[in-house]
Amino acid sequence: MTITKTKTKTDSKALTERVAQLEDENAHFRQEKDDLKRIEERLRTLLNLVDNAHSMVFQLSTNGVIEFVSPGVKKIYGYEPDELIGKLIEKITPLSELPKVVKALKRALSGETILNLEIGQLDSNGGIVIAEINGAPVIRDDKVIGMQGIIRDITTRKKAEEAARDSTLKLIKAMEDTMQAMAMIVEMRDPYTAGHQRRVAQLAVAIAQEMGCTPDQVTGLRLAGLIHDIGKVRVPAEILTNPDGLSDAEMAIIKMHPRLGYDVLKTLDSPWPIAEIVNQHHERIDGSGYPRGLAGKDIILEARVLAVADVVEAITYQRPYRRALGIDKALEEISKHKNILYDAAVVDACLKLFTERGFRFQ
Repeated sequence: MTITKTKTKTDSKALTERVAQLEDENAHFRQEKDDLKRIEERLRTLLNLVDNAHSMVFQLSTNGVIEFVSPGVKKIYGYEPDELIGKLIEKITPLSELPKVVKALKRALSGETILNLEIGQLDSNGGIVIAEINGAPVIRDDKVIGMQGIIRDITTRKKAEEAARDSTLKLIKAMEDTMQAMAMIVEMRDPYTAGHQRRVAQLAVAIAQEMGCTPDQVTGLRLAGLIHDIGKVRVPAEILTNPDGLSDAEMAIIKMHPRLGYDVLKTLDSPWPIAEIVNQHHERIDGSGYPRGLAGKDIILEARVLAVADVVEAITYQRPYRRALGIDKALEEISKHKNILYDAAVVDACLKLFTERGFRFQ
């Protein structure tokens, strides 16, 4: 009788423990199910956000077959997802752009991440869509089985950038025409400087490019170079063309031309600091220049470049008061006064142009 009661108590306890265990497992299962549901909702929300932003999620196989595209494909390419799934990527890729896609797929299959790849693709009507692709390898069981990522339609943005670029080019052309016209006024009054400003601009641009300056800096420097002596229109012609040398008083007048040029150009509506480049092109690193006696980095880079180009051209070619001294003498001058009168990096770039790059004035 005692044995039976003990066994009953044992069985009851085991049953209770098993019920508790099953309840725990069921609770864990429900938690996993809830977690999975939340993940699915998040993925669905993410896909909706991507699709509403003129983007789409995609996945390619190792041989370039489209395995998945999100509904956003309709907005970008005009296709329903089922029309592309199972098709080769060639269906939406022009022949000219196919090598770029193949290369990107190979990179992803080798484990690389593809960032901001811009590529032209075809929509359902045969029109061109400019797409930006960000992708990564799909890895399963430590093996790369494809590529997945997001494609974003950037056609509108690229067209806007192209329009802005065209507008900028038109502005530059208009500015150049203006500068050339103003330069001709200077050269009509001082025939010895005919071509001087153009040659200075040519060398200044080459130096700036050798130094790795931005395209924007190069453009501003070219425009300033074409007109850097515009202030000489306010200097009497007999001083500009005097073959006998200048008195101290006449030299003082000549030294006013950077500031006079600045006064002419300062109201010019320009995205480049043309007036300030002109104003500073006779300043020197040690502060001995004019008109403001600026020194070192207080002189803007474009003016430091223009200063060297101006000196090299001036020594190389003839002036009313002396014969042409030649390029060797000009390079000797900037080498001798490197980091004293002239910026060291600018001098090094200029010397490299003539001694290694074969630069010559045109």
